[in-house]
Amino acid sequence: MPQKKLELEIPADCAGARLDRCLSRLIPGSSRAYLQKLVRDGLVTVSGRDGPVPPRYPVKAGQRIEVLMPESEETGPIAEEFDYPVLFEDDHMLVIAKPAGVVVHPAAGNPDGTIVNALLGRYPGFAERFRNVNGRPGIVHRLDKDTSGCLVVAKTPEALFKLGTAFAEHSTHKTYIALVCGKPRQMTGEIINQIGRHPVNRQKMAVVERNGKLAVTRYRTRKTGVLDGTPVSLLEVDIETGRTHQIRVHLSSIGIPVLGDRVYGGSRAAVAGASRQMLHAWRITLPHPATGEKTTFEAPVPEDMQNLIGRAEWE
Repeated sequence: MPQKKLELEIPADCAGARLDRCLSRLIPGSSRAYLQKLVRDGLVTVSGRDGPVPPRYPVKAGQRIEVLMPESEETGPIAEEFDYPVLFEDDHMLVIAKPAGVVVHPAAGNPDGTIVNALLGRYPGFAERFRNVNGRPGIVHRLDKDTSGCLVVAKTPEALFKLGTAFAEHSTHKTYIALVCGKPRQMTGEIINQIGRHPVNRQKMAVVERNGKLAVTRYRTRKTGVLDGTPVSLLEVDIETGRTHQIRVHLSSIGIPVLGDRVYGGSRAAVAGASRQMLHAWRITLPHPATGEKTTFEAPVPEDMQNLIGRAEWE
């Protein structure tokens, strides 16, 4: 397979960090699992070191890193082992509890380790069923890489069409659990505005006055308290629309960013133990693609989020 070489230099603020974490920062869009594989395969070399280094090797400021990244070929995603909790399955659809840290479908920098790769391993011939779907067989909707929870997959083209229509027509209902910094001014609320690309940082989303898409978020406060000296709240959040990063952007816009969300919450969201944004797609209700009957599924709150909730002192 053809390869391209990346030459990188470790910045001062990465000194002492693990090699795989530093690479994840320096090569945006690449999953850490994929970068760890490159390191283990001997495709990453570090100046001042003879021979291969492990993914947890602590880097030093100014070190030169060379990365040989295999370039994608037109063979499509590769099949991998399926190892995700199944919440429901029949001949038409699959519902899983997606863990945090997993990308839904292959994209630039994420050719493997995704939900799609696992689906290809679980169902022989799965890609052939969806020949007109570009690299995303069965994928009806997405969750952010570091958001956990219910993910619905279509098992046939007919189910993909029916489920896709249900999402497009807002015939689905999604409820998230969010652990956030601060206390909302109102215990329940509705946020309605437009979300679009950030005017300066195009990799982020933002509330905008024009050239955006309508976004509707509703929240209810379950309880408020303190975690490691930081005021926190536990919310149930319903979304009527499914814009990119919608909940994270909306909650940040009213002063209660999701705990652990360094993109939209900055240093304020960096509480000990929150290694990712504490956002969980808890419940989804949608019409079954074959019968039209409304069905509801729930994904258990993951352990890392439960631990933080348990550590908090609730009022």
